[in-house]
Amino acid sequence: MKMEAANGDGTALNIALSPEEEMTERGEWASKMEFILSVAGEIIGLGNVWRFPYLCYKNGGGAFFIPYLIFLFTCGIPVFFLETALGQYTSEGGITSWRKICPLFEGVGYATQVIVALLNIYYVIVLAWAIFYLSNSFSWDLPWASCNNTWNTGSCVTFQTRNSSVGALGNATSAVIEFWERRVLRISSGIDHIGSLNWDLVICLAIAWIICYFCIWKGVKSTGKVVYFTATFPYVMLVILLIRGVTLPGASRGIHFYLYPDLGRLSDPQVWMDAGTQIFFSYAICLGCLTALGSYNKYSNDCYRDCLSLCFLNSGTSFVAGFAIFSILGFMSYEQDVPISEVAESGPGLAFIAYPRAVSMMPFSPLWACCFFIMIVFLGLDSQFVCVESLVTAVVDMYPSTFRRKHRRELFILAVAVLSFLMGLIMLTEGGMYIFQLFDYYAASGMCLLFVAIFETVCIAWVYGADNFYDNIEDMIGYRPSAVIKYCWLFFTPATCFGTFAFALIKYSPLKYNNDYVYPWWGYGIGWVLALSSMLCIPLWVGGKKTSGKCDADGIGKISCGVKGGEKRRAENVTLMVSAKYK
Repeated sequence: MKMEAANGDGTALNIALSPEEEMTERGEWASKMEFILSVAGEIIGLGNVWRFPYLCYKNGGGAFFIPYLIFLFTCGIPVFFLETALGQYTSEGGITSWRKICPLFEGVGYATQVIVALLNIYYVIVLAWAIFYLSNSFSWDLPWASCNNTWNTGSCVTFQTRNSSVGALGNATSAVIEFWERRVLRISSGIDHIGSLNWDLVICLAIAWIICYFCIWKGVKSTGKVVYFTATFPYVMLVILLIRGVTLPGASRGIHFYLYPDLGRLSDPQVWMDAGTQIFFSYAICLGCLTALGSYNKYSNDCYRDCLSLCFLNSGTSFVAGFAIFSILGFMSYEQDVPISEVAESGPGLAFIAYPRAVSMMPFSPLWACCFFIMIVFLGLDSQFVCVESLVTAVVDMYPSTFRRKHRRELFILAVAVLSFLMGLIMLTEGGMYIFQLFDYYAASGMCLLFVAIFETVCIAWVYGADNFYDNIEDMIGYRPSAVIKYCWLFFTPATCFGTFAFALIKYSPLKYNNDYVYPWWGYGIGWVLALSSMLCIPLWVGGKKTSGKCDADGIGKISCGVKGGEKRRAENVTLMVSAKYK
C-alpha cells in the first residue's frame, strides 16, 4: 500500500507500507438483510423459548401481556432504538460510541462490556449441554427414558401414564432427572465440593467455541453470511414442533393454562417486575451488542424502521413459542394425569428436564428430541457469537492501530474464545452448576441491566440532549422518529427503570439452587462481586473524570463534549495512523 504525505519542501512523498503496517477496513454489512438477521439472531434466543412462556403461565396467562406490552413500549423499543442508532451514527463499538457522545459517561460502555464478557463465559455452557443432549438423541432408546443405565439409582422410575396401574413412590426420582443430575451435571452436594471435570461436556464446550469462532473470525464478512442459516433455521424447527405439539392429545389443556387471563395477578408487583426484566433479557439491551451491530450499518440506513420490525418480530416469536412449549406440556400433563403446575418448568429445567420427558412419551421420540435440541443449539449459537463480536468490536475500536492489522483481529478473537473457554471449565465440574447459577443470577441480572439503562437514557436525553440526538437521527434517515420515543427517553424509560430497579433491591432474596440449597456466605459474596463489577464502572468513571478535571461539568448543557449534531462519523483510520507515524 502507498500513501502520499507532504515532504518538508512541500513536494509529495510516497510512503510504502508493508502488509503488516496496513490497517484493514472496519467493514460494513453487505446488505440490510445481514444486519436484520444478525440482530434477530442475537435477540431471539433461549429466553423466547424457555422463559417467556413460563412467565405468562406463572403471572396470569393472557393478563401478563398487559405489563409486558407497557414495558415493551416504554422501555424495550426506546432503548433498543437508542443503542442501535448510537452505533450507526458514531460507527463505533460499545465503549468508544459513548466516549464520542459524552466522555463523562464512557463508563456506561465499560459497564455493558463487563456484562457481555461475563455472559460470554457462562451462556455458552447451555450450548455445551444442548450439544451433549443432541449427541445422545441419535438413539432409538433415549438414555433419559429408562432406568437401566449405569448412572441410575434404585429409586429411579420411568414415566407413568394415565393408563398405568403403578403408583409413584414417595421417594422416587424420574429417569430424566437422574440423567440430568447424575449423567450430565454429575452434581455434587454444594459449591464447596467442586470435584472433577466432566470431560464429555468439555468436548461439547470446545465444539461450541470452535463453531462460534469460525462464525465471526472474519468480522461482519463471515457473520453476515452465517446468520442466513443460524437465524432462520430455528424457525423451521419451531414450526415443526408447533405443528406436532398442537396435534397431540391434551395440547388444549396446556394452551389454556398458557393464555387464560387472571387479571387479579396484576395487583402483584412481582408480575410487573418479571415483565420488565423479561423485556431487558429478551431484547439484549444494555449489552453493547446492538451498538456494535448498528455500527456496521450504512450511515443512511433507516434504523428506526428496522428496530420497530425487529422488536415486533422478537415478541411475536416469544408468543408463538409459547404455543409450541405449552402444547407439549399439556400433552405430558394429560398423559401423566397430573396438573400442569407439576410439569411446567422455566430455564434449564424446561429444556433439559420437562421437554425431554415429554418427547420420550411420543412416538418416534428420537426425531422430536433431535428437532428440539437442534433448535436450542441454533438459538443459543447466534446469540453467543454476536455477544463475542460485540466485545471484540468494542476493544478493536478502542485500539484500531493495534488490532486492525493483518490477522491480528482473528488472533484477538481466538484469544477471547480460548480465555472464555478456560474460565468456563469450572462450570463443567461436579460443583459447576452452582457457579453457573451464580453467574446467571448476578452477572447479567435484571438489576444490572436496569441500572445501565437508567444512565443510558439520562446521558442521551438529558446530557447530550434528546433534541440533539433526534437531529443526528434525522441527518441519517431523513426524518424524525415519533416524538413518543423522545419523551420515553426523557421521562418514562428512566422513571420506569428506576422504579423497577428499586423494587428489585427491596424484594431481593438470596439465590437458592432448586429453591433448596443455600449458598455459603462467600458464594453470595462472589455473586455480588459479579453484579457490582459492571454497575460500579459508571460511578467510578464519572468520579474519575470529575476528579481529574478532564471534562467540564459545570452544568448539564456543558457536560457533553463529544460528537457535534449532524456530523457524519466515518473514521479514516489509515490516514490518521500514517499521519501520526510519519509527521
